[in-house]
Amino acid sequence: MSTDTTGTTGTNDIETTAATSASSTLLSYGGLDQRVELDISGMTCAACANRIERKLNKMEGVRATVNYATERAVVTGLGPDRGAADAIATVEKAGYGATEVAEGQETAGADARVRMLRNRLIVAAFLTVPLGDVAIVLALTPHMRFPGWQWLLVLLSLPVVFWAALPFHKAAWRNLRHGSTSMDTLVSLGVLSAFSWSVISILLGAPDRSGYWLGYGITPTGADSLYLEVASAVTTFLLAGRYFEARSKRSARSVLSALGDLAPTTVRVIREGREVVVPLAELRVGERFLVRPGERIATDGAVVVGNSAVDTSMMTGEPIPEQVGEGDRVLGGTINTTGALIVEARQIGAHTQMAQMAATADQAQARKARVQTLVDKVVAVFVPTVIGIALVTLGAWFLAGAGPRTAFSAALSVLIIACPCALGLATPTALMVGVGRGGQLGILIKGPDALEASGVIDTVVLDKTGTLTTGRMALERTVLAADGPVADAAELLALAAAVERHSEHPIARAITEAAHAAEVAEGETAHAAGLAGPEGRVDLAGAITEAGALPGQGVRARLERDGVVSEILIGTPALMAAEGTVLPADIAKALEAATADGRTGVVLALDGRVAGAFVVSDRIKESAAGAVARLKAMGLRTVLLTGDHEVAARAVGESVGVDEVIAEVLPTDKAATIERLQAEGRRVAMVGDGINDAAALATANLGLAVVTGTDVAMKSADIILVRKSLDVVPDSIALSRRTLRTIRGNLVWAFAYNVAAIPLAAAGLLNPLISGIAMSLSSVFVVSNSMRLRRFESGARR
Repeated sequence: MSTDTTGTTGTNDIETTAATSASSTLLSYGGLDQRVELDISGMTCAACANRIERKLNKMEGVRATVNYATERAVVTGLGPDRGAADAIATVEKAGYGATEVAEGQETAGADARVRMLRNRLIVAAFLTVPLGDVAIVLALTPHMRFPGWQWLLVLLSLPVVFWAALPFHKAAWRNLRHGSTSMDTLVSLGVLSAFSWSVISILLGAPDRSGYWLGYGITPTGADSLYLEVASAVTTFLLAGRYFEARSKRSARSVLSALGDLAPTTVRVIREGREVVVPLAELRVGERFLVRPGERIATDGAVVVGNSAVDTSMMTGEPIPEQVGEGDRVLGGTINTTGALIVEARQIGAHTQMAQMAATADQAQARKARVQTLVDKVVAVFVPTVIGIALVTLGAWFLAGAGPRTAFSAALSVLIIACPCALGLATPTALMVGVGRGGQLGILIKGPDALEASGVIDTVVLDKTGTLTTGRMALERTVLAADGPVADAAELLALAAAVERHSEHPIARAITEAAHAAEVAEGETAHAAGLAGPEGRVDLAGAITEAGALPGQGVRARLERDGVVSEILIGTPALMAAEGTVLPADIAKALEAATADGRTGVVLALDGRVAGAFVVSDRIKESAAGAVARLKAMGLRTVLLTGDHEVAARAVGESVGVDEVIAEVLPTDKAATIERLQAEGRRVAMVGDGINDAAALATANLGLAVVTGTDVAMKSADIILVRKSLDVVPDSIALSRRTLRTIRGNLVWAFAYNVAAIPLAAAGLLNPLISGIAMSLSSVFVVSNSMRLRRFESGARR
């Protein structure tokens, strides 16, 4: 609350160097555990991540975690004789690619994959549209055919089947080498079978019997060439799904780099009595460094000289800067606001609190990556079963005496009707529509993990500062002393605002903003002050002189008016007691009530007599109580989790109606608190906005970050909340659950459709042409069902 001061406190002045550029140096040296981080390429499903993880963990002494969502592997325990090259070689032996993560290139691999899929999708879509039109027209209308028309279709399909679909073929071949299957296996097999049989049909010539039954009658001979359109359409549909999946995964990769942005790149080290600006990496434990007002503190340490207010809101969530003096601990990444400090470095690099938060968040995300998606679980059983049925169908028709054309036609019908196009579209289409609708409502869903989590959560943990509250102090009321030296509350506010007008302290800002609002509303702050400025407004600025800060307690100033000089003292009750100023009973009672309600009280004294007090608080958002009520109506238990004092936390908790309050939790313990709730059997969603919430957001089953929060908090979250109203919290959970239900409905339909259609295809009742059309209709149903999410409305509007 004190006025800003400057000074070097026994050090030599040097030119101020702004520390604003990003740096990951803070996280790169002296690590908590020696490790190698790899970018993995070639993964197409969670089964791939599990396969790589098993291979790496077979290395002697190695512990590895592979994150499919971020396409990263963290390998520890390689020892002095082995390095990244050994881990990379192991990954490559498993059939995948790996490169060591380079500083500043955190998303290079993800960007390359998105570009690759986009380019293949464009080519596939560009060729599939004319191929489908030409194939249908020429296959079903013989009089329009021309010599070589089949080979024209083959030519159009070649780039799609062998270049656009290459990722599926590579994955299928890799799975084959390791004796496993995935959705890629069935896609590759179906695409290649449809193409191959089309070419074989052309080479063998027209069959010696009529064409296929198509519902309205018998198709003309030569309709086999339509399978080329099926191969191309399957490739295009599934590439679209993979492309949008890759885009959603790319956003989950930069927690560490975002934390690095908070660390300054240089530090003012004091060596041999002189200030020396050196790179942060050169700072050592035990060295002393200078932090000027407005600069970030370079690393964790203890103050050895100076007093100041330190803004810790990005680390602790506290809205009021913490007053620190000699012997007090300070955290790297926080901002020194008022006075110069000399700090002794106690922890550096990965041992700082900020770096440990980053490590916790990263490890929590890695735990999520081991959860298989619904599609992977279905396909793990479905794919080998379909391949087996196709082989049995082929053999059964041969044993029944049918010719090769009939046998291959039935087997191909099984593969085409079972081709998991609808399964592949079930998740990405619903996700695309759900995410699009969420964007319109101020809800950004980052991927399918958030949807899965939303379906199981039963507890919502809410941060206080900046989430349930505005994060900005505001004046609640002015209390005028009954027999004080000031006769009017407006004059009292004017005096305080004049003293505090240059301070950036949150309480000072609350007082000056309240005084300005009173001026705007009433045209003047206090007639009783007797000093009228322009347009009749009171102007006490010129009457205040010699304002000076009392670190950690308040501010002292002189008031000169009508030739009389008075002393003004503004600060805490402790300051008044230290100055020998006695609090009147009515003021003492008002301050006690404010403290009991979790508010903060400051006192103004004029010439040693208390004139009044101001009660300020971090205001609760208007939408908070309604949002909590909606969450409880959804059957969710609500918990307030904060580092604030017990009294203030319970006051906020009672105001908004939460079920439970957990207060005085250190930033590093927030994730542990979430883990404790999970150990009790709860499925937890965390709503927060600060760096201190980042690890908790990643540890929770579902993390939701409000848009006013820091970059790292949003990158640690599964859902980002953009709308200012807290109604966005229950809306986001409701939309996520609706989207998840849609995905599950799509999967049930696609699977049930396959189960019903495969026996018909195996019995020869569905030829490949009808199978291809039926497969397409299944995809249309999935897309149409997903589009219903566009009608989702905010519960606050209903």
